[in-house]
Amino acid sequence: MAIYELRFKASVAKDLRGIAKPDITRILDRCAALRDDPRPPGSERLSGDEKYRIRQGDYRVLYTINDREVIVEVVKIGNRREVYR
Repeated sequence: MAIYELRFKASVAKDLRGIAKPDITRILDRCAALRDDPRPPGSERLSGDEKYRIRQGDYRVLYTINDREVIVEVVKIGNRREVYR
């Protein structure tokens, strides 16, 4: 299996503001793991969208997968109560 290129949308930096540093570290480690396996156990495809989500504690990471270009792009990171709005 190929190693996927990991990209972050520009707005993700804004999403990370206000999150505690230990949580940010765990979230970014989880995002880095998407390079090897973009569909890990526990990931779910969102209905009506071409997005997937993974959970990290109380936070959710929403991302898209482009298999043709071998790219994973993180679209949004947020608390589980607010990320889907």
